[in-house]
Amino acid sequence: METVISPDGTPIAFARSGHGPPLVLVHGTTADHTRWPMVLPDLERRFTVLAMDRRGRGGSGDAATYSVEREFDDVATVVEAAGEGASLLGHSYGALCAMEAALRVGNLRRLVLYEPPASLDGTPILSPLVRERLAAIFAEGDRDKFLTVFLSQVAGYTEEQIAVLRADPSWQRGLALVHTVLRELNIAGYRFDPERFRRLSTPTLLLLGETSPAMFTAPTRALEAALPNCRVAVLEGQGHVAINTAPDLFLREVVAFLAD
Repeated sequence: METVISPDGTPIAFARSGHGPPLVLVHGTTADHTRWPMVLPDLERRFTVLAMDRRGRGGSGDAATYSVEREFDDVATVVEAAGEGASLLGHSYGALCAMEAALRVGNLRRLVLYEPPASLDGTPILSPLVRERLAAIFAEGDRDKFLTVFLSQVAGYTEEQIAVLRADPSWQRGLALVHTVLRELNIAGYRFDPERFRRLSTPTLLLLGETSPAMFTAPTRALEAALPNCRVAVLEGQGHVAINTAPDLFLREVVAFLAD
């Protein structure tokens, strides 16, 4: 693992592999840099992949208090370390961090965002009742139940999609990271401002699961309307986790866009 130092002094780790133009991968909630095994071998054949650990995970450090803006800075720091012509791919919460990081760097060639969650009107994206239930489950110490409820009631995963994740080694890593989930669900003050993104001319691919819930589809459509140079690829029959459930489809869209 290599590390860079974010502006607030936090070390941010990433794993570098593969050959070709640089591609930074930013994982979502309940994950770390090992989130990509279903697609990493194909990406490594075409790109120098920098798969980062977001703060509080793996080889990355953390701060005493949490601020989502620092996560934006973290991603921007890794992108700058990747060098000229870097592309950036973020999934879920990692896509939120990636889209904001794109406004902070000058070396970005292409941007791929897979369903970033974002408030469009300033209201929380998650109801207080769901947050309270998750907090209660966490207090009970039942991490498996916490992760299952989070994926089903927050991320909108189906039973079949959760079963796929349970069979993957990443499930155990997700259990170890559930303590980072509540702080991400409780982010305050972030609101998507389309005017800020109208100046982002970086070619952008927005990935959208055909069966994904509104909390993911609505921000993606809002981004589509705001970004001056983007297109949407709808992943047919898929939801929020096509990286696992349809890796060939995911790769086909991503590789074609990045190679264009």
